[in-house]
Amino acid sequence: MRISAFRLVLFLIHAIGLQAGLLVPTLVAAQGMVEPAQNAVAGAQVYGERGCVGCHAVRGLGGRGGPDLAQVEGRHSPNELAATMWNHIPRMAASMRERGMAPARILPRDAGNLFAFLYTLDYFDPPGDASEGRALFLDKQCVMCHQVGGVGGVVGPSLDFLGGYRSPIPVAAAMWNHGPAMAREMAARGITRPTFTGRQLRDLIAYLESTAGVPADESTYVLPGRAAVGRSLFTSKGCGGCHGPQGRGGIGPALAGRGSPGGLIDFAAAMWNKAPAMTREMSARGVTIPDLNASEMADIVAYLYATGYFSGSGSPDRGRRLLGEKECSGCHRVEGAAPALDPARYATGTQAFAALFNHITLPEIEDRDWTVLTGEDVGHLVSYLTSFPR
Repeated sequence: MRISAFRLVLFLIHAIGLQAGLLVPTLVAAQGMVEPAQNAVAGAQVYGERGCVGCHAVRGLGGRGGPDLAQVEGRHSPNELAATMWNHIPRMAASMRERGMAPARILPRDAGNLFAFLYTLDYFDPPGDASEGRALFLDKQCVMCHQVGGVGGVVGPSLDFLGGYRSPIPVAAAMWNHGPAMAREMAARGITRPTFTGRQLRDLIAYLESTAGVPADESTYVLPGRAAVGRSLFTSKGCGGCHGPQGRGGIGPALAGRGSPGGLIDFAAAMWNKAPAMTREMSARGVTIPDLNASEMADIVAYLYATGYFSGSGSPDRGRRLLGEKECSGCHRVEGAAPALDPARYATGTQAFAALFNHITLPEIEDRDWTVLTGEDVGHLVSYLTSFPR
């Protein structure tokens, strides 16, 4: 989902006005579940209401105390963002005290919306090149069947709607669902079925985005969904027949702990590239090739996150040791009294982000007493917390 510059300016002006001390703390007793869909527009409001804009500019609008979040280079995982925010809490708390602002808590669903907003700023992945994407649209002969911005064939559907989403999750679902019919049509026309690298697909999405209008304020799927639901779908949709229980082997490659795609764009490209082999195998085994909507794809992606497919699994043993090394166990007791923690609450990093952020409400936070975490540390801690039986 693209945020228009005008709408973003409105949110930032509103948010900057709140720096005068009009913020009211949001007190919550429990952490809500992360929804499979997020709203980037709502995330922009969270960004303003939580005071982020007081220190961090967005495309030059806002504070100057921290980096402009629309200009941070490289790939950044949700765990790295959670760790960065945690390390920043003492300075953030001091700044809020100076401004007379009461520390506000955040719900995981708000964290998910905030992540969606940051995704629209290309914080998590480097932006694609729209001009390269246009060249790919022509070179890969997509233009023979599909229209973009009113240009192209009419055999297949227009692709403008995918540019409005900007998210690889609905792109992966659309590419999977369209694959069998497209393969037949291309064979009939003598066109070689193209493959895509992650980088090429990122450029193609950037091109689609450049031609799309600004969609309505609606939710989209920019983050993984619900791991528990995804696990059921992995079986009911027939994935487990080839990739084994819990994604650990079978006729197809093992998925647990694979750590291969690197990101959602790479995952979408892999789904497209491997679709012919997967559909042939499913047909040979008498398995109906399923359609996947965006919500189902988000949930399956969340399940794959929980198995360590994207970034590798953290170490529960290392996480347990970190609780002591980082002095978390001075306040938090886990062993012997652990709640039943669902991996779905941690698969995307938004639950961890919210839990760490809410430490800002602690009294008398001091820099000298504050421990430092890395994104890898957060991964190990989450792996330990989710190792308990549900």
